[in-house]
Amino acid sequence: MGQLSELQTLYLNQNQLTSLPAEIGQMSQLQWLYLNQNQLTSLPAEIGQRSQLKELHLDQNQLTSLPAEIGQMSQLQWLGLNQNQLTSLPAEIGQMSQLQQLFLRQNQLTSLPAEIGQRSQLKQLDLSQNQLTALPTEIGQLSQLHTLYLAQNQLTSLPVEFGQLSQLGWLYLAQNQLTSLPAEIGQLSKLKELNLSNNQLITLPAEMEQLSERLGLKLDGNPLENIPSKLKQRFRL
Repeated sequence: MGQLSELQTLYLNQNQLTSLPAEIGQMSQLQWLYLNQNQLTSLPAEIGQRSQLKELHLDQNQLTSLPAEIGQMSQLQWLGLNQNQLTSLPAEIGQMSQLQQLFLRQNQLTSLPAEIGQRSQLKQLDLSQNQLTALPTEIGQLSQLHTLYLAQNQLTSLPVEFGQLSQLGWLYLAQNQLTSLPAEIGQLSKLKELNLSNNQLITLPAEMEQLSERLGLKLDGNPLENIPSKLKQRFRL
């Protein structure tokens, strides 16, 4: 494999790969690597030598961890890790300066490293169907984020720094254990869709009246009692 030094795209989806050879680090021109639907349990540290790689697709494998060297992939824009067995992310993920799309749906993550906030270029982040109980305050530093999936976790609250996500347009929080929302959520002026279905919300912050009237707001499956009158009128609750 190391002799394929000019190869730019490599498709290895739907095989029975259990590991990758260290020689993958010698594929100096590789930019797109597809490894979906295999049986990979780990990645070689040498994968970090692929600094020119733009997309890395690893959905539906059996990865339990990522090597710290993944942070050396300075040109990576897309990282797909849906449906693996990851329980944590290395702090070095914060070094991936060009990362725009990060998909981690259906893993076993219980927390996120604070360094994820350093990924200021991140536009889409999928963390649905994990075991997250809280989010780091640094998530508010994701100034370019426009889509955030957090459905089917175990979140009981959101950090006030959520209000700093100035570009956020789509926020999915269904099927968590949220009992309240921070007032700062009213600062999300570009929000187009907010799904809060099936949580434990009793009331909503009055500041939500600052959100767009065109907002698609889903609140079914909550024990809502005290809703500010202006919110009722604005969103026809």
